[in-house]
Amino acid sequence: MRYHRMGTVPAKRHVQVRENGSGLLVEEVMGYEGFSGNESILYHLHSPCRISAVGTFTPIAREEWVPEAHVHRLTDTRRIDPGGDPVTGRRLLQFNTDIEVSICRPAEAQEVFYRNGEGDEVVFVHRGSGTLQTIMGTLSYGPGDYVVIPRGITHRWEPDFDDEQLWLCFHTPGEIETPSRYRNRYGQLLEHAPFSQRDLHPPQELEPVREAGEYELVLRVRDGHQRFALDRHPFDVVGWDGYVWPYTFSIHDFEPKAGRLHQPPPAHQTFQGPNFVICSFCPRMLDWDPQAVALPYHHSNLQSEEAIYYVDGQFGSRRGVDVGSITLHPSGLPHGPQPGLVEASLGVTRTEELAVMWDTFRPLRLTALARELDEPSYALSWNPDVAGAGAQPAASSTG
Repeated sequence: MRYHRMGTVPAKRHVQVRENGSGLLVEEVMGYEGFSGNESILYHLHSPCRISAVGTFTPIAREEWVPEAHVHRLTDTRRIDPGGDPVTGRRLLQFNTDIEVSICRPAEAQEVFYRNGEGDEVVFVHRGSGTLQTIMGTLSYGPGDYVVIPRGITHRWEPDFDDEQLWLCFHTPGEIETPSRYRNRYGQLLEHAPFSQRDLHPPQELEPVREAGEYELVLRVRDGHQRFALDRHPFDVVGWDGYVWPYTFSIHDFEPKAGRLHQPPPAHQTFQGPNFVICSFCPRMLDWDPQAVALPYHHSNLQSEEAIYYVDGQFGSRRGVDVGSITLHPSGLPHGPQPGLVEASLGVTRTEELAVMWDTFRPLRLTALARELDEPSYALSWNPDVAGAGAQPAASSTG
């Protein structure tokens, strides 16, 4: 991340700072890897440790589904009903020790403040708009935005419920970063990266809230949720600077790579985390060699699992996969275009697909909700004698 600064920040760190000649501001250093990683420094009107009461701790419950068969799977998330707020409404579908993947269709306002104390979050906004109010300022979001929230940042979502809200949510106990191969030794994104620092949008407004009252904070920590009562509004920061801050990045600002022959999925990488990557498949020109095959070759991910959430457009390597579906191609099984689609793609020069993919290097576990949304016929869709013929959409290069 690049350096950013908002509000009142003194010329030197760890010195006395007063606002308009009044009491001392309270400095908070918020950083990764102890004092060795990226950090930001925040200046509060009151101590960030201040609470008025300690509430309950509730462990996170996950009901796992262990299928009897190891096969390719399709999850139809359109059958998830709206419900809950932007945090409680998240419906977990896949997880392992490195990542959690949920669908959220919030239908209620978020009354409490929320802070993830044990992981970073990425929320991909498939549909909907609104604002994310944070202790470091306000972010606006809309369709196609990735909203990246580093751990430790108190926030509250304020969706515009005049629009349908549909989000794909990621949580990781590690760090969400731009891919290291896109950055130089100083951390700046390189010229060949598919996006630049200009595409990462920090908070736009910072206005400290000086209100006293009764507020509730929910903290995710130790695989559970701890509740606290506050007697001051938590958004009391008058200024901050550093390298840790929430931001938005639009999938529509991703600049896809094209080549004479097929470009592999790493060309679409957008974020990296511990033992996983997140990729963006966007509308683009396809391969231009006269002998090129526009669809991906069959491949076996020998050490990874591949999941794709379909956002918009047509997906030429798949039949019967609608917007809002998730395909999961687990390790140990080859996958690729379904029968007849390679031939149909020959000569196609462009794809209009839009999809989000995550590849994990540890097996993904499934939840009971994933079982309810499972389409078992998908595993047979490569056999035309079983699956039958179907429509043959335009070409795509998702796997």
